[in-house]
Amino acid sequence: MTTFHVLSGADASVAHPGIKKIGVTDVFDALRLGFDDFREKPSHYVFLCLIYPIAGVVLITWSAGANMLPLLYPLVSGFALIGPVAAIGLYEISRRRELGMDYSWPHALRLHRSPALPSIMAVAAMLFVVFIIWLLVAQALYVQIFGAEPPDSIAAFWNGIIGTDQGWNLILVGNAVGFVFAVIVLATSVVSFPLLIDRDVGAVSAVETSIRATLVNPVPVAVWGFIIAAGLVIGSIPVFVGLAVIMPIFGHATWHLYRKMVEPGPRARSH
Repeated sequence: MTTFHVLSGADASVAHPGIKKIGVTDVFDALRLGFDDFREKPSHYVFLCLIYPIAGVVLITWSAGANMLPLLYPLVSGFALIGPVAAIGLYEISRRRELGMDYSWPHALRLHRSPALPSIMAVAAMLFVVFIIWLLVAQALYVQIFGAEPPDSIAAFWNGIIGTDQGWNLILVGNAVGFVFAVIVLATSVVSFPLLIDRDVGAVSAVETSIRATLVNPVPVAVWGFIIAAGLVIGSIPVFVGLAVIMPIFGHATWHLYRKMVEPGPRARSH
């Protein structure tokens, strides 16, 4: 039985994997490789791809009431903050395909066998906490600008946001604050989950390595973040259905971006 560990690896040490310098062309190459993974056997991803469209519809339905309208945009945009968690199974499929192993979709659900599972759950919990904080901050901004009284209707809410100075202030300030949250999540998760799936290094090492990879490659990571943001917007327009294609490609591409930025090392498992 493997030793239970969360913050560090199995030997109680904190690894510091080497970071490679990459260019913007590597980002687009990772995207191409991610598309190749998705195109290989897209039927494998049907179950995983439904997560985002269904969750998106649920969010819209849940927020349809007037009391929740101010949180609709923060919910939809903030959902991207936990996107790396939803893509965990895709990293595993790309890993297995790279190793020439069976990469059928049931393997994406077998992460309970990974010795790094407690660390993966810890980093996932961190992202969920950031997501909740973002919702609380967004709600506080709305109350600060518009007051605690909820809008009377969807039309009243929309007119208040688009047709008033207070609404434009909320848009500007809210997006600026959201940008800060997005940068934090991008820097801490760009390679952390793929690293934990690949090697049992612990949550601290995974997050620290992700931050170092971002600092060493600020422009490529920024370009990657912009591509993700643009893709999420495009995929969300047709009632989130486009995310069923966008998210798998991004998930697979994230694995390949990790392989480009982090020096290879001993892996967590090969089954």
